[in-house]
Amino acid sequence: MTKKSSVSPALALKGVRVLVGRARHQASALSSELRKLGATVIQIPFIEIRKPTSFKRLDSALTNLATYDWLILTSVNGVEAMWGRLARLHVKKATFRRLRIAAIGPATKKAIEQRGGKVNVVPKEYVAESVVRSLRRRVKGTRVLLVRAKVARDVIPRELRQAGAEVDVVEAYETVAPQSSRTRLRSLLRNPRRRPHVVTFTSSSTVRNFVALLGSGKASIRGVSLASIGPVTSSTLRELGLRVDVEAAEFTIPGLVEAIRHANGPEASRLQHRIAPGV
Repeated sequence: MTKKSSVSPALALKGVRVLVGRARHQASALSSELRKLGATVIQIPFIEIRKPTSFKRLDSALTNLATYDWLILTSVNGVEAMWGRLARLHVKKATFRRLRIAAIGPATKKAIEQRGGKVNVVPKEYVAESVVRSLRRRVKGTRVLLVRAKVARDVIPRELRQAGAEVDVVEAYETVAPQSSRTRLRSLLRNPRRRPHVVTFTSSSTVRNFVALLGSGKASIRGVSLASIGPVTSSTLRELGLRVDVEAAEFTIPGLVEAIRHANGPEASRLQHRIAPGV
């Protein structure tokens, strides 16, 4: 007979300190779900969302939206930035009549639908490669508008161009490392009473900025569990010389929370030891 855990699911992360590094205005969803499981959440943003230097290219694309066949959005930030410009430019809803929209995942899809858009495609996996697989056979001879961050992987435009599409890539926002987080992060990692047991990473940008904020202090995260939202983020962690201790099976915030919860369960004694208080 299998011995049942004496830990209530609602308290699965009791005693575990989790550092959430999402942008300040986006941290609440992840933090809330972790707190429901009993975790002590520490919020220090690794990224800050900023307006691009110029909206000229985005505005030009949006005023000519009717000339595109497909619109691809890869983040909630992109949705918010784009709809903000649409309102400012007074673009009419009729412009969307023939436009097909692809969203990289459920959060992006929800953000689009909340603003009255209709999403035609959400890939099975919430990464660029899956977007390409979903669209490759549907875009030949079409015009595609990709709205994204200033710095992003080029998988989607490169692959869709090879599939015969004309792809315009426009910047809607950029992510930077908030310098105000540097001192807070280093101080936190030096404090044995407040030091996190787990650090969460929800994008490659959070990884790169975390490393930039950390500077030469990689030794300060020895024994801290690093939790990734998916394979692209995990690849960036490894590329920058960091471990991947936890990776979400579903590349979403709920998926990341579930992976952290599972890793702290009684069946995961190795990680449970790592994040035991005082490590």
